[in-house]
Amino acid sequence: MSALVLLLACFSFMSLGRTWLVDPNGKYPTLFALRTLVDDGDTILIEAALYADHPQASFAQSGLLIKGINGRPRLEAGNKLATNSNGKAILVLSGSECIVENIEFANAAVPDHNGAGIRQEGCNLTVRYCFFNGNEMGLLGGNLSPCTVLVEHCIFRNNGSPANPGYQHNIYINHIDTFIFRYNYSVDAIADGHELKSRAHVNIITYNHISNRNTKDSRNIDLPNGGVALIMGNLLEQGEASSNSNMLGFGMEGLTNRDPHALWVVNNTFVNYKTKGNFIQVKDGTDSLFVVNNILVGAKTGGLITGSSNWMDSSSNFVSDDISDAGFVYSHPTFYGLLPGSPCLNTGKLLNRRVGPYSLIPRHEYVDTANFKARIGDSRIDLGAFEAASTSSVVGRDIRTSVIYPNPVQGQSLFVRDHNGALVRFYTPDGRLVYSTLVRNDQVDLEILPKGIYLVEIQGNSMYLIRN
Repeated sequence: MSALVLLLACFSFMSLGRTWLVDPNGKYPTLFALRTLVDDGDTILIEAALYADHPQASFAQSGLLIKGINGRPRLEAGNKLATNSNGKAILVLSGSECIVENIEFANAAVPDHNGAGIRQEGCNLTVRYCFFNGNEMGLLGGNLSPCTVLVEHCIFRNNGSPANPGYQHNIYINHIDTFIFRYNYSVDAIADGHELKSRAHVNIITYNHISNRNTKDSRNIDLPNGGVALIMGNLLEQGEASSNSNMLGFGMEGLTNRDPHALWVVNNTFVNYKTKGNFIQVKDGTDSLFVVNNILVGAKTGGLITGSSNWMDSSSNFVSDDISDAGFVYSHPTFYGLLPGSPCLNTGKLLNRRVGPYSLIPRHEYVDTANFKARIGDSRIDLGAFEAASTSSVVGRDIRTSVIYPNPVQGQSLFVRDHNGALVRFYTPDGRLVYSTLVRNDQVDLEILPKGIYLVEIQGNSMYLIRN
């Protein structure tokens, strides 16, 4: 019955809602101007523009869709928010089932130093394609149940408060039921803040780039009260200036969420550029710790994993103090692919297990910026967040069994067996399409393809090619 009630409520929002336009030159020049006019289920469209010194806009209505159009509008806080004694955020949402899309929230600051881009005070919020830039808090979630917060395709950068170091973060989710964080880029929190902090009972953190290379942050991910967490397919980087010694913390303020306390860490790439520290720290007494198929490279002076759990599986990982030992294609800000010959190729376990509804076989990869693509692979899964796809044509392979040859190729032509007329696509290792052409007379013309390493796709087959 509850599902039916929810469905009818959503239908009511959709069928009765009106659409409002925020335009700096129109009838409603700010989001604030609509705060008392909208009803449940309404849509607010914000024309792309700079909305400087934006005041706090608070909405108690449910089922709202608030969306930027014709580009991404920038709601920039100033004195109207900073001097508001009751100030909370640029956008405060206390209604339920709201969606926010394609808006930049910048420079939010208030007297208690918790000035957020968005302050969530209602249940079941979705935020996508937004940019949280230079606020004291990027997204700040409240204590609510039952409640799910979904954040996807968003960018969080330089959020935190020098006036109150260590207590403000790029993302801070309080006690809710479920937090889903996927396809996001959270980078360079400031003033000892975390890139992501969540007290949710269940955390599903998948296919993100979570990193600090340029500012003084704390942890990449902090889950201070335990619960159940799936951390899969993420790229995590720690820079030299990080004030904490570990990249992922679990239960470090007490295992106060409901049982069980289980941390699942699968197919992530951890890169520690700090000359000391460790990768994962758990609270003693954690029920279970599953750390499998990861790449963990860089200094681990504090140990690979600190703290104890009642049960642990830490098999099938690649661990080295030397980052270069992993055989990365190159250290790109959002991509750590694997070279032919990398010790991380084809050495993972195929995990036919689930955490609730979530399979432990990674299906996607993070793509810059705040996006994803399908993870192309075979039954011999690679370690880390990025799959090198089929390696059937790597250097040293008998060319009689390869679809394409020679490999490496030095001339202007690549030979392709049994695929005349087929379309061939050449991608850079980070997924960017650079060249496509047809196979003619069992050959592909490479004259305009620069030297480099490419992922080649032809009729569902994928393989690496080295162009010398």
